[in-house]
This record gives sequence, C-alpha cells and structure tokens, in this order.
Amino acid sequence: MVLKIISIFLAVASTEYLCAQTSSFEVPATNAPATIQQRVAATDIKVEYNRPNVKGRTIFGELVPFGKVWRTGSDASTKIYFSTPVSLNGHALDSGSYELFTIPGIDEWTIILQQSKKQWGSYAYKPELDILRFNTTRQSLTESVETFTIGFDKITSRSAELALCWEKIRVPVQVDIDLQKTVVPKIESSLESDKRKPYFRAAMFYFENDLDINRAAELMQLAIKENPDHLGMLYRLGLILEKKGDKNGAIEASEKSLRLAQSASEELKTEYIKLNTALLNRLKS
Repeated sequence: MVLKIISIFLAVASTEYLCAQTSSFEVPATNAPATIQQRVAATDIKVEYNRPNVKGRTIFGELVPFGKVWRTGSDASTKIYFSTPVSLNGHALDSGSYELFTIPGIDEWTIILQQSKKQWGSYAYKPELDILRFNTTRQSLTESVETFTIGFDKITSRSAELALCWEKIRVPVQVDIDLQKTVVPKIESSLESDKRKPYFRAAMFYFENDLDINRAAELMQLAIKENPDHLGMLYRLGLILEKKGDKNGAIEASEKSLRLAQSASEELKTEYIKLNTALLNRLKS
C-alpha cells in the first residue's frame, strides 16, 4: 500500500512537472503566426493570421479546394480589424474585429467577413453569420509565392489594396476610407482645441485630397500669419490659390516666396526658385 501511494504521488508530481514545463515554453508553430498593421488616413487596420508554405504541393484546386470555404491561412481563422468604417470593393463595413474567410474559385474568389468568434479554421463556419460577402477577381502571378502572404499595396491618403498572395495567385481587395467622416471631424476638433494649431498640415490635407479648397486657403493664410516669411508656406498658398482660381493672389504669394528664396540657404534657394518659377510661368501664360 505504501509503495502504491508513493507510485501515485510520483505520477502526479511528474504530470504537474510536465504541465509546468509545457506552460513555460510554447512549442513553435509549424505555420508561423504573423501580424501586419497598416494605417490609411486615420484608420488603423490589423491582420492576424498563420502562414503555411507551398512545400512543393499544388495548393489551389487540391490542398485548398475550389468552391469551399477556406480559413485563409492555417490553424486558427484569420482575424482582421478596422478602427473606423471602411469600404471593401465598394461594400460598406463598420469598424470592428472580424474573421476573414474566402471561397477560392478559378476566376473569382468570394471574400467573407464574420464577427470574431475565435474559431479554429473554418470547421464551424455558418453562412447565416456572415456580416459581408462579395466577389473579387483573382490575378495570376509569374513567380510562385512560397509562404502565404497578406499585405497592403497601392497605399494612398484615402485607400489601400489588401492582397492575398500564395502559389501563383494574388487576390486583391480595395479598401477605401471616407475622409469626410473619419478624418475631417478630427482635424476640425484639433484646430479648435489644440494649443498649437496644425494650420499648415490641415491646409495641405484639404488641398491634396480635394476636400475643400476654400478651407485649405483659409488655413494656409492662418499658418502664414504665424510665419509671414516662410517661403514654403507661401509657395503652397500659391498652389492652393491657383486651384481655387485666384490667379492674382497666387501670383502675389509665389512672387513673395521667390524673393525670399534669393536669400535662403543654397539647397532651399535652388529648390524654391525652380518651384516658384514653374508656378509663375503657369499663372502668367
């Protein structure tokens, strides 16, 4: 009996030791986990997924069948997060965390987003839980991508392209941001509340994104009021007034910037003489 008790005690102790060992060391995953983050305008996008390799196999049509729901990676389902509302291939999607599934096809893929349920793979996938579903045309690659990759391309101040790449397939999803809803309110709030007003950056944002040229001109003039001899701001005021249709105002701002450039450092002098000369030639032609 004593030997039996000792044997049981040793077995329990051994099991606890192994569990302790397991909890203190995470066995590396066969398919490496990855997290990619991208900011577009004022929107943060985050993708968490696992990255399987081709390993000499035929992927699409065999390992990943056509016409069936795929977890879009390996192991746990792929997660995607948007900090603001976005548009995916023209389809509106609210901010939040989602699980990303796909249905691969020969010519088109179906993109599916469901609320995050922490699913393992797509085994428990239920179509009635879809938040968004749409099709996108797949593209062919000339060279094979060994490791499944989700990334962002063609990033602008208001959009990006989310791309799924594996084997010789690339599946693009257009992500668009509504600047009027997601950025403009934050800019105006900052202009109202910040001690140091971001007049210049706000003016350039309005100008470069074709949002409100009158507001851009107003903000740039406020920036110049604080920095009357800033040749860079004066040149950009000229650009804004040119777009606004105020030719005389644009010429005045550009000519002042050109005069200031004459006494600037050599690098600034060369740059702004060239820029203002080109602008004035356009305005006076």
